Amino acid sequence: MHTEDAATSGTWTAGAKHTAAPRIDLFSDTVTRPGAAMRRAMAEAEVGDEQLREDPTVDRLVQRVCELLGTEDALFLPTGTMCNQISLRVHCSPGDEVIMDRSAHVRSYESGGPAALSGVNVTTVDGQDGVFTAQQLRAAIRPPGYHFPQSRCVVLEQTANLSGGVVWPVERIRDVCATAADAGLARHLDGARLFNAVIESGIPAHEYCAHFDSSWIDFSKGLGAPIGAALAGSREFIRQAWRFKHQFGGAMRQAGIVAAGALHALNHNIERLAEDHRNARRFGEMIAEAAGVSVEPVHTNMVFFGIADQDAARFAARALDEGVRFSVVGPSRLRAVTHLDVTTGQVEQAARVVVQLASGR
Repeated sequence: MHTEDAATSGTWTAGAKHTAAPRIDLFSDTVTRPGAAMRRAMAEAEVGDEQLREDPTVDRLVQRVCELLGTEDALFLPTGTMCNQISLRVHCSPGDEVIMDRSAHVRSYESGGPAALSGVNVTTVDGQDGVFTAQQLRAAIRPPGYHFPQSRCVVLEQTANLSGGVVWPVERIRDVCATAADAGLARHLDGARLFNAVIESGIPAHEYCAHFDSSWIDFSKGLGAPIGAALAGSREFIRQAWRFKHQFGGAMRQAGIVAAGALHALNHNIERLAEDHRNARRFGEMIAEAAGVSVEPVHTNMVFFGIADQDAARFAARALDEGVRFSVVGPSRLRAVTHLDVTTGQVEQAARVVVQLASGR
C-alpha cells in the first residue's frame, strides 16, 4: 500500500476547475452516461409505487439480482454508500466495532457514516493491496471483556479500489469469512465493482457472495446505468434493511424508471467489462514508456500512476487543458479509470498526453 494514497492524503479530486467538458474522461467509471437503448428502456418502463411493492420493473430487477448473486432477496437503493451503511446498521449495535482494510471505501469516503448513522467504531488492518488474511483478521478481533467494543462485522471490498482494482481471490475470501464466522462476526461484501472481479477471474458472482451475510452491486459504475445499487442477502436481512432504507432517506416511488436502466446494464454490459480491462492495460503499457512515470500493476479497469518531481494536481490540470481528465489521489499519484464511454483510440490518445506532459513538452 502506498503512503500517499487517498486514504492518508485526503485528496480525491479532478485537479483544477475547468470550464469545458473533457474530451476523454478517465476520472472514474461513474461518469458514464446511458446510451440510446438504455434511455429507451427507461422511458418505456412499467412503473408503480416501489414503497408499496407495486413497481414491476423494480421487482424484475430484484429477481435478476438474486439470480446473479445467489441470494434469497434484494433491495433496490439509490447508492452503494447507502447499501454499505444500511448493512452496518443491520449487523451492528452502537458501540460495536467493524473491521476492514485501511484503504476501504467505507472508512475513507462515506463521510464518517459508520459513526454518524450506526454509532460503530472502525478498526483497520493493513492488507497487501487491500487484501488481508485470516490471520490479520483474527489478530484484529477484540477479546471478550467489558473494556472493549465488541467486534461485530468484517467488510471486504471487491475489487479493492485504492489498490488499483485488485481482485480478492475467492480462496482468501473463504478463509477470511470462515474465520469471521467462527468468531461470530457478520460478513459484508462491498461489491461496488464485483462484476469487474467476475470478468477478470471467471468466477461467477454467486460464488463470491456465498460467503457473506450481505453483499451489493453498483449499476452506475462500469455497468453504465445513471443511478442505483442493489443490496442482497437473506429474507430476514432484507426485511430489516427495508426499515433503515426509510430511516436513511432511501424511499423511492416510481423507481422503475431507473431500475430499467439497471436491468439493461445487467443484461448488456457485464461481459463488455473485459474491454475496459484491456484498455486499462493498454494505457498502463503506453505511459510506462515515459521517463518519470511509475505505473502500478493494472488488475482490472484502474490505472494508478505516479509522476516524479511533479505535483499531481498541477499535472491533472495541465492534462485537463489537453482535454483529458484524471483523478488525483495523492501528492504525486493519479488514477485513470476506463469505462464504456471511452474507446481504445481515446485511451491511447490520453496516454500520449501523459507521455507528452511527463516529458515537459
